[in-house]
Amino acid sequence: MTEHSLWRFSRALHRAINERQLDHLTDIIDDNIEWAVYGPIDMFPFLGARHGKAAVLDVCKQIADNVRVHRFERESMILGDESGSAMMRFSLTALDSNRPISLRLAQFAQFKAGRLTSMRVVVDTFDLVEQALGRPIHLPKIA
Repeated sequence: MTEHSLWRFSRALHRAINERQLDHLTDIIDDNIEWAVYGPIDMFPFLGARHGKAAVLDVCKQIADNVRVHRFERESMILGDESGSAMMRFSLTALDSNRPISLRLAQFAQFKAGRLTSMRVVVDTFDLVEQALGRPIHLPKIA
């Protein structure tokens, strides 16, 4: 049995961020990849939608310039022949402040011939913004 493409991508992304080895990603990302990480792009400009390998590699470099991954856990996952989805929790450190960040997200990946063709990520942005600000966000009570 061959390894699922999602595992290869996860390892390559981890190396790209922590070891700044983007070449591991180059071979498994499709030239016409569709990539979107939904979150507050005003606070985190590397979030948002991108198209094409060069744009995605640039985003991965920007992420590597901002955080270090210490640990990640897959809380749940669903794997198809050429797709994979996972709920994940990351333990990160912000490089500019050395502040720890706990991040929860859902990712939805599609592959073709072992290459990543589409990635959609939904981030728990409320928690992320509170951690980035270093304080709770107080919202008005409704009802």
